[in-house]
Amino acid sequence: MKAHVIVRLNFPSERRLKIVLDALQPETKTPPSFRSRVKVEGVGTTLTLSFEASDTSALRAALNSYLRWINIVNDSCLVLDSIRKEQIENT
Repeated sequence: MKAHVIVRLNFPSERRLKIVLDALQPETKTPPSFRSRVKVEGVGTTLTLSFEASDTSALRAALNSYLRWINIVNDSCLVLDSIRKEQIENT
């Protein structure tokens, strides 16, 4: 592998980190491309993504995919939290 990058993201809670880790597990077990691989780790509230790829294009594609998936999961959690809060306030 020629290109690599490590990304660390902090989450507001260990619960949120676990949700993101669980959502990413299927992607790490079956990578979308043979040109890249990703190692995903969570400690405390920090997610660490270690990317390795055969070239910078593959690295960029893998990085963009994972960041997009993380963003979708995080946005979904925010919406669900908002709905729960509204339900509690209305009871």
